[in-house]
Amino acid sequence: MAFQDYPVDTLMNITARPEIVFVRGEGSWLEDHTGRRYLDFVQGWAVNCLGHSPAVVVEALERQARKLINPSPAFYNEESIALAARLVRLSCFQRVFFANSGAEANEGAIKLARRWGRKFRSGAYEIITFDRSFHGRTIATMSASGKPGWDTLFAPQVPGFPKAILNDIESVERLIGPKTVAVMLEPVQGEAGVYPADLEFMQALRELTRERHLLLICDEVQTGVGRTGTLFAYQQYGIEPDIMTLGKGIGGGVPLAALLAREAVSVFEHGDQGGTYNGNPLMCAVGSAVIDEVSKPEFLANVRATGDYLSGRLTDLSNRLGLKGDRGRGLLRALDLGADLGARIVELARNDSLLINSPRPATLRFMSSLNVTRGEIDLMVEGVERAIGKARG
Repeated sequence: MAFQDYPVDTLMNITARPEIVFVRGEGSWLEDHTGRRYLDFVQGWAVNCLGHSPAVVVEALERQARKLINPSPAFYNEESIALAARLVRLSCFQRVFFANSGAEANEGAIKLARRWGRKFRSGAYEIITFDRSFHGRTIATMSASGKPGWDTLFAPQVPGFPKAILNDIESVERLIGPKTVAVMLEPVQGEAGVYPADLEFMQALRELTRERHLLLICDEVQTGVGRTGTLFAYQQYGIEPDIMTLGKGIGGGVPLAALLAREAVSVFEHGDQGGTYNGNPLMCAVGSAVIDEVSKPEFLANVRATGDYLSGRLTDLSNRLGLKGDRGRGLLRALDLGADLGARIVELARNDSLLINSPRPATLRFMSSLNVTRGEIDLMVEGVERAIGKARG
């Protein structure tokens, strides 16, 4: 089937898409409508943590679809209970709410913090977030985000999100006032270009929020579920947040997200929070299969080792080509180009059957599956080098 035979004009035009229709995928590879194969280092923006169509996800979907798909969120179901129990056992939290996307989980975190502020801080509602942060595409999560230009895109914004600067504890402290209820951040700012929070900053932030009786919310939609080399990124900082959100990787490719909180913070009353597909057993069965795989110590050890290998290859490439270096954690990494060539390099790489991402004009971001092979990393680095050469030439 030729591209022009697909009725693509029936879809809303929300982004510039190339004339490619993907029809199947396996592991780190995608195949388009012409049979051409692409090495995928985007993986749905860090969604497919086990690659395309992994057996554990396919089997979970098939098994659960024959058993129960959706009994209504007004009732308990075995799969949501089982997944919640896994997450509680593996984290520092005691309560879980399931949602469909990271944005929805973050929206829930905002609501929970404001409800807690109403109950324990005389109606405090402001949540300090950070410049260049990204928390989703609902009106509230866009307002919470610090992405340039979003303050006017769908104005007026939802009020109550003053912006601090990542890794500057004094910028946080200056914003705390009587209306402050929480601080919310990504352990690694992915959309900003993969900028990790410093160890000292995260520990100081946890101490500051405790001293001021504020909540600490970790948005781990991109960093959670093994992406940085531990099951959750907060575990690398020696801290325990009050609230955490998950998305992307927890579903391994299907729409699933989670809002986790400590018992003392779980103050929703009946009717405060919900959702038609909350705790859908089909999605939760997949979530359990993903968590069981990713939480294995040997799996996480391999993520750390592979992340180190990827970092080494990117550092070597940067040194040879005179770029500005590699940064990130685990298998969430970026290459600083030192020039606004990102979009052109992405296009040239795609023409060479390689899928990469440029979240900022001078940055390339790499979000492979967590079980990517070193051979596939080598192929990617070779493709990036060719694309950079063409872009410069």
